[in-house]
Amino acid sequence: MNPFIPADQLESEERPGPYERLRAKITVMMSHVPLRTRITALVMVAVGLSVALASIAAWVTVRNQILNQMDSSLYQKAQSARTLVNAHVAVGLLDPTVYVVYDGGGTPTGQSNLPPQVVQDDIKFSNADLEVAQHTRDDHYSTLVIDGVRYRALSVPITTVETALQPPTERTAVLVAESMADTQQTLGRLSLVSILVGIAGIAVAGSAGITVGRAGLRPVDRLTEATEYVARTGDLRPIEVQGTDELARLATSFNSMLTALARSQEHQRRLIADAGHELRTPLTSMRTNIDLLSQVFGAASNHPAPGSSRAPGVNRVQISDADRAELIGDVQAQMEELSVLVGDLVELSRDTKPQTAPEPVNLSDVVRQAVDRVRRRAPHLKFDIQLQPWYLDGDPAALERAVTNLLDNAAKWSPENGTVTVRLADGLLQVADQGPGIAEEDLPHVFERFYRSTEARTMPGSGLGLAIVRQAAENHGGRVAAARAPSGGALLGFWLPGQPTEEDSPQNSGRAANA
Repeated sequence: MNPFIPADQLESEERPGPYERLRAKITVMMSHVPLRTRITALVMVAVGLSVALASIAAWVTVRNQILNQMDSSLYQKAQSARTLVNAHVAVGLLDPTVYVVYDGGGTPTGQSNLPPQVVQDDIKFSNADLEVAQHTRDDHYSTLVIDGVRYRALSVPITTVETALQPPTERTAVLVAESMADTQQTLGRLSLVSILVGIAGIAVAGSAGITVGRAGLRPVDRLTEATEYVARTGDLRPIEVQGTDELARLATSFNSMLTALARSQEHQRRLIADAGHELRTPLTSMRTNIDLLSQVFGAASNHPAPGSSRAPGVNRVQISDADRAELIGDVQAQMEELSVLVGDLVELSRDTKPQTAPEPVNLSDVVRQAVDRVRRRAPHLKFDIQLQPWYLDGDPAALERAVTNLLDNAAKWSPENGTVTVRLADGLLQVADQGPGIAEEDLPHVFERFYRSTEARTMPGSGLGLAIVRQAAENHGGRVAAARAPSGGALLGFWLPGQPTEEDSPQNSGRAANA
């Protein structure tokens, strides 16, 4: 906490305002409303507002047009009234329009077609009307209520003269008013029609919203049903995709996920089945050998059971020292084979890319370390090595394991005093041996799990080493390949993306950009 800022100020800054609280409440409330209902409500509100705005605009436009026509009619009648007053003709002859002549003090002159009591009680002249009578204003429009009826009124000045050359002897004005009953009735009908049209529009919008919601969310319903079906039955059957819109893309992505999940399950089933098959043979052999050893060295061989007439040491299984040593060596070899097989299974069970952060790796250094390790295990072989630097970001342990597996495979098939050729150039690692080679029908399958050719079934191994090579290469964005070497042996290898110089590596480029 900043010691220079008061605590109450910090609290006020951290406390959300009313707008944020209202938005949070609306978000929580809307999260509990079904999506179909939200779409319907949104369509209804949008169309309802559009219809309401259109109705209001139409009503205002028609009202202004009617009032403008009325004001024009009043102006013509006011001109006629001014002419009649100047001609000393009674304005009452122009019924049913209301006429009232008044002076600059707001006093009626008696010229009107209304009863005097009505003029005195209902007509109140405003300051603007008085200004018209005083000839300081040209005209004034107003709205009056005469005998309970609304009128639209216009005041215009009147100048009464004796002759055209003499100044005016009296300043007066005439107020012309016309009933708005018909106008109000027309506007009322227009308002009723607008309201009915708005209600009909909202109803149509609601129906359209329901239809749009059902049609638009039908793929979502199918996707939901498919998800529930998968969760309930475990059946990863893809759903039908219709169209090319966003929902169709969502369904396609869901099908891709189901396909990947089905493929993963199939890989797991195959891994378990193949592992069970591969484990059965060494386990059976170990159990047989251990049973035999227990008969040779077990206590039951030297001490008969209570009540038995057999003397100690009688009928004991006898084997030679050489057979016993061979039997123990066989058990130890099978235990080591089981350990390797379990380790390979654990490695292959990680069917995804490693979670550890990649680090800069020089593949040529990894290959040298792997060659040194295999050379100690196979001192009878020669290694012809030609390596060029190749830098990439990856997992050094996984890469070394993959290279070691390639070299172990070459060492296993190479003859005594044979040569293993190792080449690394432009990210392509090739390992060739001088063994019998790989048959054409076996080339596409050598990197599969537990695949072993007819010749390989007699050799030690789990059948997972080359599968680990492929997994490591693919996790680093590369690929594997198998072929026959020019010498007749096997040629195995992989290619990984990278750069020939350390400065061009992606991580170093990022560091240089940050610097």
